[in-house]
Amino acid sequence: MGLLSNRIDRSSLKPGDHIYSWRTAYIYAHHGIYVGDDRVVHFTRRGQEVGTGTVLDLILVSSGPSRNHTHCPTCVPPNEGHGVVSSCLNCFLAGGVLYRFEYSVNAAHFLAKARGGTCTLAVADPNEIVVHRAKHLLQNGFGCYDVFKNNCEDFAIYCKTGLLVLEGRTMGQSGQAVSIIGGPIAAVLSTPMRLVTTNVYGMAATAIGVYCASRYATDIGMRADVAKVEAEDLTRRLSSGLFQVLEPPLAVIALPSTS
Repeated sequence: MGLLSNRIDRSSLKPGDHIYSWRTAYIYAHHGIYVGDDRVVHFTRRGQEVGTGTVLDLILVSSGPSRNHTHCPTCVPPNEGHGVVSSCLNCFLAGGVLYRFEYSVNAAHFLAKARGGTCTLAVADPNEIVVHRAKHLLQNGFGCYDVFKNNCEDFAIYCKTGLLVLEGRTMGQSGQAVSIIGGPIAAVLSTPMRLVTTNVYGMAATAIGVYCASRYATDIGMRADVAKVEAEDLTRRLSSGLFQVLEPPLAVIALPSTS
């Protein structure tokens, strides 16, 4: 067990485990729920592991598995359905290393992690309930994919806890997304320290403190704006529009005229 993540051996996998695998250069990790029989249920954006609908996708997709990857005989290529798919463990890992997401960690352990998206303070439900949620959402979907508000980690955390961050009529964000956003915010908020000290170590310590505080306060195990929602109720509310996760519009790149 390290500060970045929690590598495990396949032999220790149990149905209901929340697993993940880092992609090229640790740009992002893909998360899913192991449901047994070498199968993993995970959430994608139209069959693509991660996406924003912007030119940023050129970087994200290049760090993920090849789009020309030949699926094994037991896996069906993901289509443009609701985004929740089932893959064998090998296809899910796509050549990467297997890690297990941790639940019920203490504050010291949580803050010691160098990056979010590896553990949470929240308590996980029994594994049979976790598997039930994952299989139910495999058939019914998890709303529209949003890299910051409704991504693969949000899906896996929901399956493990039944908790959703509800902000008005929208669902909340993952630890991985908070880490991506929290770093720049911490740098910005620590900038006024230049008025107090020119010591680079003091400013760095302030930035780290702000980053850790933002991760701790936004963890789903600490937030007050969460609710326990059963999978059947969730899909009913999504279909009726009571919960809304609006997919970001696809960016259109205007090419210069050749005339």
